Amino acid sequence: MNEEKKKIVFIINPKSGTHDKEAILRWIDEELDDNLYIKKVIYTEYAGHATELAARYAREGVYAVVATGGDGTINEIARSLVHTDTALGIIPCGSGNGLARHLQIPLDPRRAVDILNRGKVETIDYGRINGTPFFCTCGVGFDALVSLKFSQAGRRGPLTYLEQTLRESLQYEPEVYELEADGNVSAHHKAFLIACGNASQYGNNAYIAPRATLDDGLLDVTILEPFTMLDVPALAFQLFNKKIDQNSRIKTFQCKSLHIHRSKPGAAHYDGEPMMTDKDVEVKIVQKELKVIVPQHVENPIANVLQRAQDYINGLKQLNESIMDDISQRNKLILDKGKRQFKKLREK
Repeated sequence: MNEEKKKIVFIINPKSGTHDKEAILRWIDEELDDNLYIKKVIYTEYAGHATELAARYAREGVYAVVATGGDGTINEIARSLVHTDTALGIIPCGSGNGLARHLQIPLDPRRAVDILNRGKVETIDYGRINGTPFFCTCGVGFDALVSLKFSQAGRRGPLTYLEQTLRESLQYEPEVYELEADGNVSAHHKAFLIACGNASQYGNNAYIAPRATLDDGLLDVTILEPFTMLDVPALAFQLFNKKIDQNSRIKTFQCKSLHIHRSKPGAAHYDGEPMMTDKDVEVKIVQKELKVIVPQHVENPIANVLQRAQDYINGLKQLNESIMDDISQRNKLILDKGKRQFKKLREK
């Protein structure tokens, strides 16, 4: 019987997301169908470890490697599974969960495990920015700068991200970019940001490329032109309601490859992770080279209103837990600093 079972490996990032990883491990033990799978669970120990582990198990020909973590963990694992027969499974534990949300994989870990039991395997596209794989979005401009500042902040969590976003938005100056799509005549754009979507969203249901699909062999490019503070409420509303492409400050198009030239080197991002590039940035799509375990039946976004509401509540709960953890950590640092200062005063 064991020879008929499929080998499945769970790679867990103990530092990502808000869920209790020990609880997830219990749910995997309880919910995973032992008649289908022989499982192995491994915790990552350092940055890039997930990539190494996934590559090893892909070479061994396991049926699936399951990323248990946030978008960064998913990217690390998925990049080792492209162009292989090993499928990517996802138990979303991050604060954004962009790819999981696009694929309609539940944010509830128990229900995500059930997708591994009852789901199907589909083959999707992925992208490359200067050779680095991405699976949701990449881009240059403001969001790339925020990703860079966030990574340098020394603290993680939604409060830090919001803090960096607000700080940078007050002083950010849009740049002029020269774009060449699919080798055609280049055009100049002054832009706040340029996003290239394989999937439709950054995460947290922020739909920067609302028409993007994962299997059409095309990048969905969104250009946000300079705007005023009066434009912000409409942009924010449309971003979270799949209507950002209807805004007059937005320009969109599709292509298979995009060359971006700017006046100086700077930051870019892939799936929210920062990278530094020179003046020229090359983005391209690679069609149908990643196998992913997805729900058997994809629901109509309008059909199951109650379930979508529950997923929204679960997302808010994760965000709230992350914010509370962030606040607790900051309060602890402040308290520790106060104790040290008080001790110095007593010693004088």
